[in-house]
Amino acid sequence: MLQISAKLVQQLRENTGVSMMKCKQALVETNGDITKAGEWLRIKGIVSAGNMAHRKATEGLIGSYIHTGSKVGVLVEVNCETDFVARTEDFQILIQNIAMQVAASQNVEYVKISDIPADVVSKEKALEMSRDDLANKPENIKEKIVQGRIDKHLKEMCLLYQPYIRDQSVLLEDVLKQASAKLGENIQIRRFVRFVLGEKIGV
Repeated sequence: MLQISAKLVQQLRENTGVSMMKCKQALVETNGDITKAGEWLRIKGIVSAGNMAHRKATEGLIGSYIHTGSKVGVLVEVNCETDFVARTEDFQILIQNIAMQVAASQNVEYVKISDIPADVVSKEKALEMSRDDLANKPENIKEKIVQGRIDKHLKEMCLLYQPYIRDQSVLLEDVLKQASAKLGENIQIRRFVRFVLGEKIGV
């Protein structure tokens, strides 16, 4: 039987976030080839996007999209872990679809909730707390209602929580997780900018 070193098992564990036992099994199944072992874990469904979330994504691409009529334009940076994945057709198609999503999401300003500044959140809370329909509610009930409304509104401001333009039954966040599982790397949207012709002229 092929002897698998503890160092190799540990390296695969760091790459995938999978247990030592599963990593060793994968290496045995692939004759000690760490790349093939990672693929084996993905095929078996053992590696998921959640296992990869802690891994650094410092490679990737900047994608662009100009909407029909050339009145809306988008730049978006999407990160992955390796230049190899960044060059794949799947990754490039994903970026193009994300750029189109940004173009279609007129009210979206942030990637995720943690990107929203604290003063914006505070302002939203103050607005909700002052609404007339809450005036006669007990304080504890009012807090719960306000929190629910704020959570909903903050998600509406974030790209990740928008229904995916190519499949409204899933969120863009789910599409990223699926892409991470398929490509075997942590994939993250880092930032985006949306240009609208004539916007802020004369402001």
